[in-house]
Amino acid sequence: MTTDNKYKILKEFYSNGEEDKRLYADKAHHVEFLTTIRYIDKFLKPNAKILEVGAGTGVYSIHYAKKGYQVSALELVPENIKILKSKITEDMNINVTEGTALDLSCYEDNSFDMTLVLGPLYHLYTESDKKKAIEEALRVTKKDGYIYIAYLTNDSVMLNYGLKKRHLLDKETFDENYKFYDIPEEIFTTFYIEDFNKMMKNYPVDHITTVATDGLSAILREYVNELNEEEYKVWIDYHYKNCERKDLAGYSSHILYIGKKR
Repeated sequence: MTTDNKYKILKEFYSNGEEDKRLYADKAHHVEFLTTIRYIDKFLKPNAKILEVGAGTGVYSIHYAKKGYQVSALELVPENIKILKSKITEDMNINVTEGTALDLSCYEDNSFDMTLVLGPLYHLYTESDKKKAIEEALRVTKKDGYIYIAYLTNDSVMLNYGLKKRHLLDKETFDENYKFYDIPEEIFTTFYIEDFNKMMKNYPVDHITTVATDGLSAILREYVNELNEEEYKVWIDYHYKNCERKDLAGYSSHILYIGKKR
């Protein structure tokens, strides 16, 4: 598949604007957003310069621009950029650029205190593309700056797609070891946590922690969404106290790798 065809598939997939609603769609989806900002805030310093690579419709970029941070947002899909720009107000210090995670040449080396890569690794299928995206994100991050990389887990696909949606017999979906095939036409690519952490050891970054940003909430979505507000607070508290547990992390749909650039 050519790069142009790959970009065409992604642009068509995200052209309906639905991504703008995903993190607020229901209680279960919102767990991912709440957990991600909780961990961003943990290491975010006053006056920090933030880059979000693959900013989507700007859920995180706008959140931090509203708080007074200087934000740069790069996004591939024109429809997402249109939605993102519609949210910007005059008091925000935010710059939006159309582009790909594989080429951050519009940004200088060591420019940002924190670089967020919260979507691109969902859609990179070759080792060379994954390597390029990580190298570029680290290049533009300052020494001792923080990098956040989100990715999808293989086991969550087996449960949510294979089991729940009855695709267990689809030979073209999983290999003999039940690893989800990284097929561009299927849009998404997945990792095992241990494989991702092993890959990151090749780069000048110290691993701080790995966070299961939605934990069991995606798998148990129908139960989480039925909780009343008081019950939901208890569930969130339980999730926060356990989202770094290695024995539970693999079944989270979304994982967040947090590292510090050497």
